[in-house]
Amino acid sequence: METRKEQNGILEGVIWKQLLVFFFPILIGTFFQQLYNTVDTVIVGQFAGKEALSSVGGSSSQIINMVVGFFTGLTAGGTVLISQAYGASHRQRMEEAMHTSYAFGIIGGIGLGIAGVAAAPLILGMMNTPAELMEMSTLYIRIYFSGLVFVFIYNMGAAILRAIGDSKRPLYYLVVCCVVNIILDLVLVLYFGLGVLGVAVATLISQAISAVMVTWTLMHKVECMKLSFGKIRLHREMLVNMLKIGFPSGLQASMYSISNMIVQAALNLLGVDTMAAWTAYGKIDSIFWMINSSFGIALTTFVGQNFGAGKWERVKRGTNVCLGMAVGTALCLTAVLMTTGRFLLGIFTGDAAVVEIGLTMMRSIAPAFVLFVFIEIFSGSLRAQGYTFVTTVISVLGVCVFRIIWVSLITPGKGLTWIVACYPISWMMCATLVSVYYFYKQKRIIWRMEGKSGP
Repeated sequence: METRKEQNGILEGVIWKQLLVFFFPILIGTFFQQLYNTVDTVIVGQFAGKEALSSVGGSSSQIINMVVGFFTGLTAGGTVLISQAYGASHRQRMEEAMHTSYAFGIIGGIGLGIAGVAAAPLILGMMNTPAELMEMSTLYIRIYFSGLVFVFIYNMGAAILRAIGDSKRPLYYLVVCCVVNIILDLVLVLYFGLGVLGVAVATLISQAISAVMVTWTLMHKVECMKLSFGKIRLHREMLVNMLKIGFPSGLQASMYSISNMIVQAALNLLGVDTMAAWTAYGKIDSIFWMINSSFGIALTTFVGQNFGAGKWERVKRGTNVCLGMAVGTALCLTAVLMTTGRFLLGIFTGDAAVVEIGLTMMRSIAPAFVLFVFIEIFSGSLRAQGYTFVTTVISVLGVCVFRIIWVSLITPGKGLTWIVACYPISWMMCATLVSVYYFYKQKRIIWRMEGKSGP
């Protein structure tokens, strides 16, 4: 373990190079993970119509994102504990955190999967899903949730590998499974004509394969720890610490999804064309979220390991370097979307009215992407150091509560532009508050590490 630590470039290497070396496999992996649903939407949108497109995306996508986002946030607790233990060379704590994380993923996947299958019609109805889309949307959600345990196992296993600096193998597995998903989509939709049912089954099978591969790797291919089915259980102390860090992150992620569901419900009232446009725009919009979240994941591992090793200066410098790279990338991406938006939307649908609605959404939201970078990077750095409560409160109030008020009181009767305006406004509020808290908290941490009582 000591040799492993000495060879760990995250603790010793050039900061920007180490961040990028870790960032790109995460980004590409996130891209292929997102490609699962994107391929589904492209195929059904082009070959099964805008109703099928709205069923695979739209309300269905928002419900799935809420559940998976909450669990992914919870995995941050295990990731932070493992990365800190790895940086401090505590093998026993690493293995306890890994087995606790796996047990939590299995239990959560089965439990939430059953709940999702049972509650799908109720939730879709609460989101004002049009009657003509209810049957297909319910079918898609139920098949997806029946395999939710595979999604949870893969995400947990991949997070564990990334926590020790291995971002390549999760990428390889996603590439393989994405290829399988595309092939199955084409066969089941184009050849057998199964439509929404076909893409749902293809996604389920692909996710099961990814879960098996990442589990096998942790059992046989990781030097510093070994997954054993006989040891998978909830270690009480580790679970408490994991939830202490992960629950606020999961709550924050779910608040974003819940607020998106509230916006989705308002947009659903505007008709199928608006739902289809929101689905298509969401797939393009996801490019930014993939990049931004990849920077956040890379920074969380970087900060977690260096924080565990007591390398405070690298923690501070790594956060600043990552912020600069993420801001520059966001500005470049915004420019690209603003100039090629019509072409990109046309990939998902040939309906001219849908494309025009999508362009309105893009022009209202994309210029504000850079604001969210500050939320992601500063929150990620604080999370890796074990501080998540305040940033979660800011997100709950500034994102979810604000959007509920906005959609309920401000936008009724005012149309699409007013509805989507809640995104840039809420980002501006949260970015300001998170930035202020980050600099305040870092000053307090420095004083504590220097043995002082504080300012």
